[in-house]
Amino acid sequence: MLLDLFLTFFKIGFISFGGGYAMMPIIQHEVSRNQWLSAEDFNQVVSLAGTGPGPIATNCATLIGFETAGIPGAIMATLGMVLPSLLLIILLAAFLYKWHNNKWFKSSFYGLKPVVTGLIFFAAIHFGMAGWGEAKLPVTWQQIATILITVGAFVGIVKYKLHPFIIIVGAGIMGIVFFQ
Repeated sequence: MLLDLFLTFFKIGFISFGGGYAMMPIIQHEVSRNQWLSAEDFNQVVSLAGTGPGPIATNCATLIGFETAGIPGAIMATLGMVLPSLLLIILLAAFLYKWHNNKWFKSSFYGLKPVVTGLIFFAAIHFGMAGWGEAKLPVTWQQIATILITVGAFVGIVKYKLHPFIIIVGAGIMGIVFFQ
């Protein structure tokens, strides 16, 4: 059982790309194929994994391992899930260390910085504006509240140099106030 958990989650961790939620169908298929959990139990594991800190796929692996084989199962499933990424990072670090002084290599990373910034900015706008096309009025109070929270977080970090934890807690409280 422990070897099955390790190998299954190693395979998932090795072949899955696109983040934790993109891995969920693969994890669900493997859990169902191995009959480790019922569909209802799997849904509860995913819900619980989403509430914890860290990557949801790794949290799912840990919980599935625990549900099927206790603490040793949790350890083996988690190790199987994270080991492929760890190995890839070690190989990539060895490559990057060898080439880090290369002029072209350095220049390419300077060129990638604005692209990454743009992608993050796009994701923030995309998720921040989700559902805005459904509004019947030009602007709803929820949209205004979202903008106020965003501006408040930006001002708090840039102008007042507040710790990000304070910003996150404050935004959560404002979300409760505005959206409950």
